[in-house]
Amino acid sequence: MKGTRFLLSLATCAVVAANPAAGQATGHAYAGVKTCGMCHKTEKQGGQLGIWEKSKHSQAYTTLTTPAANDIAKAKGFTTPAAETPDCLKCHAITGDAKALVTDGVQCEMCHGAGADYKGLTVMKTKATAIAAGLTAFADKAAIEAKCRTCHNEKSPTAKPFNFEERWEKIKHPVPPAS
Repeated sequence: MKGTRFLLSLATCAVVAANPAAGQATGHAYAGVKTCGMCHKTEKQGGQLGIWEKSKHSQAYTTLTTPAANDIAKAKGFTTPAAETPDCLKCHAITGDAKALVTDGVQCEMCHGAGADYKGLTVMKTKATAIAAGLTAFADKAAIEAKCRTCHNEKSPTAKPFNFEERWEKIKHPVPPAS
């Protein structure tokens, strides 16, 4: 019985890791970037919040509120403004959860999974515990690139060549090694 539960837990983590949007389906709720930022703004955490705040990811939703974005949505046959169009929002913001503000754009939980269950310091102390609580961890840079390409691809009406190494240099946010 214990083995079955362990395998079920492992399978659930694999599903969430493969598809962070599945977080809600597995019972995980969002915490919101303000909650993540409380700990991830510190120097000890590599100033991760500041890196995000200076990135285009933090402004991803705002781009949908422009006349140019509405023109693109209209040209694609959508009848709603870009900022209200699910096909646009899926890559520009988290929707449907009050804790994850749509205006925060591409925030922490879009890549790392809904964080309400792993946000606590006691959970985050060990990576395995955080993953078991819903944190999406990436095995390597290839896994990170695959996640990035779920939005940065030719399906985007404004797709540009995507050089992962170049883009990753702008957004990477490792935790510095403990001294």
